[in-house]
Amino acid sequence: MKKIIILGSGKIGSTAAFMLQESKKFQVTIVDSYRNDLQTDLEKEGVTIVIKNISDPIILDEILGNGYEYVLNACPYSLNIKIIDAVVKKGIHYFDLSEDVTSSNYIKEIAKHSKHAFIPQCGLAPGFISISAKHLCNYFDELKDVKLRVGALTLNPNNMLKYNLSWSTDGLLNEYSHPCDAIVNGTITKVLPLEGLEYFYLEGVEYEAFNTSGGIGGLAEKLEGKVENLDYKTIRYKGHRDLMKFLFDDLGFKNDRPLLTKIFNENIATTTEDVIIIYISVTGLKNGILEQKTVSHTIPNQMVGHKHFTGIQLTTAGSVCAVIDLHSQGKITQSGYVMQEDIPYDDYVKSPFLKYYFKK
Repeated sequence: MKKIIILGSGKIGSTAAFMLQESKKFQVTIVDSYRNDLQTDLEKEGVTIVIKNISDPIILDEILGNGYEYVLNACPYSLNIKIIDAVVKKGIHYFDLSEDVTSSNYIKEIAKHSKHAFIPQCGLAPGFISISAKHLCNYFDELKDVKLRVGALTLNPNNMLKYNLSWSTDGLLNEYSHPCDAIVNGTITKVLPLEGLEYFYLEGVEYEAFNTSGGIGGLAEKLEGKVENLDYKTIRYKGHRDLMKFLFDDLGFKNDRPLLTKIFNENIATTTEDVIIIYISVTGLKNGILEQKTVSHTIPNQMVGHKHFTGIQLTTAGSVCAVIDLHSQGKITQSGYVMQEDIPYDDYVKSPFLKYYFKK
């Protein structure tokens, strides 16, 4: 068994711990600063629980010094740099789920000469969508347009935002706040978050999609000079974007995100009744003929054995567990910075950890 330590026992970290422990391939320890009910359930599955202050560098150094081969960072993105620095000192293979571009760029630099692998952005988007889109692009002789669309949606919204909290509020507002990577007319560029609004129907329901940061991962870097247009947009129910722009721009919350985070956490209900929508469209030339290829997945919340998991838990944790497992089998580059787009698609989609993406 491989020894792995998971930092952060929120919904995603705990789900990853459950999946890895259940596989019987990993000996799992999960660490958090506070005790919660999820940890109690994990203890019953044989996961080791440690309650210590992860944000304290001295304690973090102590936690990581127990012979672990892998570390999964499932903490808020604000702790990323601190955790990355600690992992570098200990010489452990590193994985995270973050959409935060700053910390991913930081990893890219420090991992250049590392003997251990640093694989950030291993979740749903970036992560699954990046790997799947790159595979779809490989079919074409010449690329024209690549569109990535992902949404984590409430099944039954009943507020003006048509949204309930199903993952990190900090992470949500972070992706709404920063310039977004894209390729426009062949040139890699930045586009504004909450812009690029479009509408579409899927199975009779009208949705909107708009620019958000981080979800595109390293795909823009990979496809620069090879595609005319590439963008990533978040899917929401119609009307959500306009209210977010009102909050960010008209009321000025873009300059006080901590306050907006507090307001969201205190006034917007969480939900376990969610659904994940994934849509990828690639247009290009194949043997001189213009073709379009599309991939779509709809993943609802569901029961796994006697446990209930949200769609965002199953998709995000499933993706990172698949990557960790492939690395443990030697099917992924074993050292340095590894981009999601370099993970072998055929091995990845066969992973048992991804069965929820393809479950009918």
